[in-house]
Amino acid sequence: MLQVARLAPTQLGESRELVAGFLRGHFNPDGGFQDRTGASDLYYTVFGLDGLVALHEELPVDLSAAYLDRFGDGAGLDFVHVCCLARGWAALQRRPDSARIERLLGRIEECRSEDGGYATTRGAEFGSAYGAFLAIGAYQDLGRTIPASEGILTSLEGLRATDGGFGNHPRLPTGITTATAAAVMVLRQLDRQPEREVGMWLLERCQPRGGFLASTNIPMPDLLSTATALHALAAMHVPLGGLVEPCLDFVDSLWTNRGGFFGTWADETADCEYTYYALLALGHLSLVQS
Repeated sequence: MLQVARLAPTQLGESRELVAGFLRGHFNPDGGFQDRTGASDLYYTVFGLDGLVALHEELPVDLSAAYLDRFGDGAGLDFVHVCCLARGWAALQRRPDSARIERLLGRIEECRSEDGGYATTRGAEFGSAYGAFLAIGAYQDLGRTIPASEGILTSLEGLRATDGGFGNHPRLPTGITTATAAAVMVLRQLDRQPEREVGMWLLERCQPRGGFLASTNIPMPDLLSTATALHALAAMHVPLGGLVEPCLDFVDSLWTNRGGFFGTWADETADCEYTYYALLALGHLSLVQS
């Protein structure tokens, strides 16, 4: 994802400095990046760091390393934040020592679900596409190979929705765009080719005015669904040419003159997370145009 997001400056042009300034403006003196309340937050720190990397900006390596180091081996963190901790170290290109890596991965393995996948909580019967995506990313960030990958594939099979997409729970009637995109990326990482129908399902979520819907039950497109859908479609080598102009217009409609991006037209707060997803979307759209 980050490799593609690095192409975003091509689309941003002179606005690149504003976006970089927005991200730097959300950096706190303790080395973390701000959540929506202004407090340093591990989850938002990942997006702040990766956003600066995408813009080819210098990272506050020492300060952010000190911030990440406060979380040690992830004791007390939930699954998502353990994965964020792994991602943060990877963004800084500083890998923890082997003992700490083993403890971090042990905490991730505690969230193996009974069906062989990964859930975001311990003791779950079923894994989720999101959990599998995060777990694989964390293993990669920590320089390890994820174990028992066949179990992950089995778990994903059970997450196929009736309409052909994927959900984060089994036996759903309709899929979710972000879960379907996560499933596509997990399948690709495990050397499986997603079915062509999954790509068509994602394409159907794109609106004529640009942007992707999170599901058929939500009438307004959002930036997270748009960025992840574009990422998954590109991974499947689905032609995106016809989506470029409307999706560029959609992303542009969420930009603020402060340099950040909103998540939807109804959003009132721009943050590091959605600004990073804007960079990811712009990177893919730039790649199509080049």
